[in-house]
Amino acid sequence: MSFNKGINTMKTITVRGINSALSEKMKQAAKQEGKSVNQVVIDTMRQHFGMIKEKKFTVVYHDLDHIFGRWSQEEFDKIQGKIDTERKIDKELWL
Repeated sequence: MSFNKGINTMKTITVRGINSALSEKMKQAAKQEGKSVNQVVIDTMRQHFGMIKEKKFTVVYHDLDHIFGRWSQEEFDKIQGKIDTERKIDKELWL
């Protein structure tokens, strides 16, 4: 056993009996998730055994989707100008 990021890890494990269909699915998942096949296998096992903490704040909201992409360039510039004005730092307040 070695220690990796504070987790007790095994150096090597061999899994036999992986057919070509399963192998291809693992490769596709790895490519889609931008991970190695090894990491996909580890993540899948951790999930299966309830060892992954559920992420907080991962809710995706769609309540503003109806206005996305509907501003004209003039409206965008006006709103962005107001945002930029609010982001300016008042140096006198920080001296």
